[in-house]
Amino acid sequence: MTQAEPAEADKRTTLLQEMGGISGLIYSSVPVLVFVLVNSIFSLQPAIWAAVGSALLITVVRVVRKQPLQPAISGFFGVAIAAFIAYRTGSAKGFFLFGIWASLVYGALFTLSVLVRWPLIGVIWGLLNGHGQKWRQNRRAMIAYDLATVSWALVFAARFVVQRWLYEEDLTGWLAFARIAMGYPLTALALLVTIWAARRAGHLVRQRESAQDAEDKAAEARLRAKYGEPATES
Repeated sequence: MTQAEPAEADKRTTLLQEMGGISGLIYSSVPVLVFVLVNSIFSLQPAIWAAVGSALLITVVRVVRKQPLQPAISGFFGVAIAAFIAYRTGSAKGFFLFGIWASLVYGALFTLSVLVRWPLIGVIWGLLNGHGQKWRQNRRAMIAYDLATVSWALVFAARFVVQRWLYEEDLTGWLAFARIAMGYPLTALALLVTIWAARRAGHLVRQRESAQDAEDKAAEARLRAKYGEPATES
């Protein structure tokens, strides 16, 4: 395995950790399942408290196990906001309203970032790995990140359209199913595109830097030859 390959593996690990890891993806579905189950057996109020309680328990478990704190906290507040909306609307389907509109906002932001030529996947990847925004100087790298960003925009758009329709039809059980079913599979597909884009853009940037270094050395050699100076060892 070359040095570049471990670096790419580290990048993939970093991105997954920022999302909470595999356990984070699993934990995110627990409050939803608890909410729907308790609501179907008892009523809305116990379901709200059960969902918030399960989210709090998951947060404590992640802290005790020294797992990334940011996904745990954001997950808890997401459930808390969803529970508050369900309480205010007096309807179980209100629990999913925050996620539905969040998908619309995220989808719009990702789409807008492509239109203004700052694809969010490239920006986020560069910030997470400390590589900056050199990829923006390479047209093919930009296209790769455009595709990755569009894939996430499509994921959020699909979630919004399907779950909004289920919300309007008062299909709370199917809302929970769609929330989970459109979570893991679609996220996995978008991640695959993201990893491909990052590897592609990284290769193109390194290739361009190598070519630029070669051009600089050739120009320096020509200047030294012109003025009769000895060439320096590289």
